[in-house]
Amino acid sequence: MRRISLSRYLIEEQREKHWIEGDLRLLIEVVARACKSISIAISKGALADNLGSAGDENIQGEVQKKLDVISNEILLEANEWGGHLAAMASEEMEHPHQIPHRFPKGEYLLLFDPLDGSSNIDVNVSVGTIFSVLRCAEGITAPDAEAFMQPGARQVAAGFAVYGPSTLLVLTLGHGVAVFTLDREIGSFVLTQDAVTIPADTSEFAINMSNMRHWEAPVRRYIEECLAGKTGPRGKDFNMRWVASMVADLFRILTRGGVFMYPQDAKHTHGRLRLMYEANPMAFIVEQAGGAATDGRTRILELQPTGLHQRTGLVIGSKNEVERVTRYHHEA
Repeated sequence: MRRISLSRYLIEEQREKHWIEGDLRLLIEVVARACKSISIAISKGALADNLGSAGDENIQGEVQKKLDVISNEILLEANEWGGHLAAMASEEMEHPHQIPHRFPKGEYLLLFDPLDGSSNIDVNVSVGTIFSVLRCAEGITAPDAEAFMQPGARQVAAGFAVYGPSTLLVLTLGHGVAVFTLDREIGSFVLTQDAVTIPADTSEFAINMSNMRHWEAPVRRYIEECLAGKTGPRGKDFNMRWVASMVADLFRILTRGGVFMYPQDAKHTHGRLRLMYEANPMAFIVEQAGGAATDGRTRILELQPTGLHQRTGLVIGSKNEVERVTRYHHEA
């Protein structure tokens, strides 16, 4: 494969295919640069005193890690001044972040989870950044939370970075999925995989088994069938993979298939994951790669958000497995 930089890839999407506008291209490049800065901060770890708790809770009621705060600030500062955004929303903040008056405003809304899986930071497990881009409705000069209340199907772009052995950027502009790897020697993301396709069938599932006692009957039915292996109704053995870092689990599924489940249950009656910051962008990416994503009953991208920090159940990954789990819920 030719060494195509992220910038060249985006320019070709704009100039030759006419799939994106110039402001969206520049916005994605700014987000990618912010991800590079976050990657550097994470790689320094204890050397820069970046590990451990920040001592505060975020709007989700979760104890913030130092790198949660650092990553959030990097993304805010990087995207404030470019003139591409009308406003931003972060999983770490209660209300939307307005663009300061001294900077020009654009037509897009950016949502992000600055550091997904941050509970894994101190044990050196892969974490990441998730982002989603929406278009702001015309005539809105100071977007409030209501401006962000758009179904995931209206996303114009989405992506996530994985900070692991290598730093990866997964991106969709609504026309397939591409993966870029950060070349630290030249400081650029380089295209390493295009037209990503998730196998429709799989023999791997990812779920937090410690919540089994809280599961609804359809989820229990599906997992018990997987665990029964060759002698069970599925007639084949399954493996369980659970990193407890959504970006790592979803990248594995993009690479070789699988199904990731964090369903609503008796413990998390409205689900555990955030619709706007996690489920919507991941569902957009996975669908663009040929997979599927539902809350167990309804397609994720069709859900109408009612709150900026709304939670949802999530079943996502290989299409046939997601459809099976969803069918079990409807049958129940």
